[in-house]
Amino acid sequence: MENKELLDVAIIGGGPAGLNAALVLGRAKKKAAVIDAGRPRNAVTREVHGFLTRDGISPSEFRRIAKEEIGAYPSVSFAADTAVSIAGADGRFRVETEQGQTFASKKILFTVGMKDRPLDVPGLAEVYGKSAFVCPYCDGWELRDQPLVIIHKGTELMHFAPVISGWTNRFTVCTNGPDELTDAEREELLLNGVPLYDSPIRHIDSSEGIVRQVILEDGTTVPCRGIFFKPNLVIGSDLPQTIGCEISEFGEIVVDEFGKTNIPGVYSAGDAASRMHQAIAAASRGAFVAAVINGALNTEAWRRNE
Repeated sequence: MENKELLDVAIIGGGPAGLNAALVLGRAKKKAAVIDAGRPRNAVTREVHGFLTRDGISPSEFRRIAKEEIGAYPSVSFAADTAVSIAGADGRFRVETEQGQTFASKKILFTVGMKDRPLDVPGLAEVYGKSAFVCPYCDGWELRDQPLVIIHKGTELMHFAPVISGWTNRFTVCTNGPDELTDAEREELLLNGVPLYDSPIRHIDSSEGIVRQVILEDGTTVPCRGIFFKPNLVIGSDLPQTIGCEISEFGEIVVDEFGKTNIPGVYSAGDAASRMHQAIAAASRGAFVAAVINGALNTEAWRRNE
């Protein structure tokens, strides 16, 4: 089914970045469509935190309220679908979807976020989003002062350990294999009273989603009430790379300070284009990049009249 109306912006992805972009564009009288299948990365997460006026809200309720508010602006539409191909160029892109819809759009905004690769630690999937999390700024308060296990290794661990210590000083590091640390880094953990185990994890023991202990292959058991772990993330869609967007060594879309990719007319915002994976940061960036796109559209229209 072809949507004959030429959009100003096709927003691919309907998380906080895409929704806030849609709000800004709607208020700027721009025709935009949010193409999103409704399968967010944070579907396992029960609550959104650190978002002023929305602290503790469920992700599904967050989206419901957002769509209700955006509904006040008739130039914005929603397609419960997945974009599968993009052709054309700046000013006239053609987006095709999984369900056979076609959208023509002047600009493209990727807000596809990131998604988790399968969790390779036995028992981790059962506790993810209930007592195992990836971001202490999002979920550290709920686990404050509790005994925790940190599943991490290498240089990034040495950044994470001091950060998590602000929420609790009762944590143990399980690296699930070689720790990839230097002797000096191991000494730093020791001086701060942090136990370190490099034996592979056999299983995470839990009850109704609440972790009880981490069991290692060497027989060690580490009792705990929560886990923070480093997720294995990939970009939420292959489309950006397929159309030639530059991808960084960390897996996100490379953009400039205004959200522009290396492809003219193509922009990105939110988790897909940042390592700051927080809902409020994604929403903020979505709003900013939408304003950039609106300015570009207005300038192009202005100059056509010269």
